[in-house]
Amino acid sequence: MAVDYDKLIALKIPDAYSSYAAKDVLLYALSLGAGANPTDQGQLRLCFEEGLRVLPTMGVVLAHPGYWPRLLETGLDWVRIVHAEQGLTLHKPLPVQADVVGHSRVLDIVDKGREKGALLTYERRVLDRATGEPLCTITQTMLCRGDGGFGGPERSLPPPPQVPERDPDAQCDIPTLPQTALLYRLNGDWNPLHASPIVARKAGFDRPILHGLATYGVAGYAILKTLLNYEVERVASIFGRFTAPVYPGETLRTQMWVDGNVVSYRVRVIERGLVAINNGRVELRS
Repeated sequence: MAVDYDKLIALKIPDAYSSYAAKDVLLYALSLGAGANPTDQGQLRLCFEEGLRVLPTMGVVLAHPGYWPRLLETGLDWVRIVHAEQGLTLHKPLPVQADVVGHSRVLDIVDKGREKGALLTYERRVLDRATGEPLCTITQTMLCRGDGGFGGPERSLPPPPQVPERDPDAQCDIPTLPQTALLYRLNGDWNPLHASPIVARKAGFDRPILHGLATYGVAGYAILKTLLNYEVERVASIFGRFTAPVYPGETLRTQMWVDGNVVSYRVRVIERGLVAINNGRVELRS
């Protein structure tokens, strides 16, 4: 089934309902490497129920609609889809537990041509079901490598934020584990690309790759740890553009540039000398 632009724009992605509690908050933090130093009181605030705080990037896993390019009749070649960009806006610090609902919709599809694929952007608004209060808004752009040339509008996405050309003001190295992808998927992202060697090979990788959102979460954790003394309430938004896959077991170096209430960042894979996330931007509350 070929991609139909109008059908995708009008696609009804079912609302997603979920509940989370302290155990889920702990799992999310541990899956990103928090708690590696069990005597660090800052890390324990993310990994121990006493005085527990929620990592801001956990917003991206709340009320997740599932891997809808595969589950719904989209016409997309879902095996070849990779994560391109991720944005998250926090309307308030995330509570330790809540019943939430996610309203998702396709925002745009850009046809880059048969050889270059298509860019699909969708949005998810996460609300507290009890109060109707918005908790966060997620925007995600996917590169649909097998779906270019379908005849959609030929446009470009707005340019991403630029990282300063000067040397970084700080950096933080966080190793991932060989089983990090298997652990991270317990947060609700069940895409078999991150667990099945067979699916990974079909997608052009020699083994399962790490979730882009796991790399994104590690970057958010590194910034919180290095610059913000674990003050989760300071984070207002975080954006990143994915530029290379990460394999579980690799070490991620987050480089940071501070300009007032804006932190620019870039994530490098130390072992292969690649940039995994570029054009990163975090906006802080005073």
